[in-house]
Amino acid sequence: MSELKTTTSNTWTNAQAFALAAVSLLLGVSGGWLLRRFTVAALPAQVASLSPQSTPVSAPAQPVPANFGAANELPSVQDLKQAADSQAAPLLEQLKADPNNAGLLAKVGNIYYDAKQYPAAITYYEHSLKSQPADTSVRTDLGTAYWYSGDADTAIAHFNKALSYEPTKPDTLFNLGIVKWQGKKDAQGALAAWQKLLDSNPGYQNKDQVLQLMAQVQAQNR
Repeated sequence: MSELKTTTSNTWTNAQAFALAAVSLLLGVSGGWLLRRFTVAALPAQVASLSPQSTPVSAPAQPVPANFGAANELPSVQDLKQAADSQAAPLLEQLKADPNNAGLLAKVGNIYYDAKQYPAAITYYEHSLKSQPADTSVRTDLGTAYWYSGDADTAIAHFNKALSYEPTKPDTLFNLGIVKWQGKKDAQGALAAWQKLLDSNPGYQNKDQVLQLMAQVQAQNR
């Protein structure tokens, strides 16, 4: 679930934050509701389509407008990339002195993930994991980025790897269920992942939404 989310740090301008939120909304509706670390939003009441986004959301090539929220204009993919490049620049400078710093690499990956620049996010996440292969949050984000890039098999492989380190990690189990269901048409595999999530995390904050998804999958496979 890329949950209607935008993890925007203070270095984003208001216009860029509005832009990312709007594109996140579009990708959330059509691109699959995967969970990412830190912020978890509630699932929509009805999830109609959870397949990965295959084509980028585009808009007329123009700078992100200062009155974006009022004008209801969407930025182009290039606008988002430029905004991400700008935010990542200070971290990339730090990486020149410490190129294998797993934390910095993951932060850069997060910036590109939030801007829907998934190939760049994947590159930085993978580099981060070379130094810290047991970081289950980064590995889950990596799997999610692969899913949004259209690669369900690699996404599942990374989710399973994360679970080998942290078998009951709720966000990873949630995402594994989504990708098994929508990416592999494996309803039973999806239900098993979600049931394990609920059994091992009884206080999970999105429990009701997971139960809704389970009911939806069961209804489709009667």
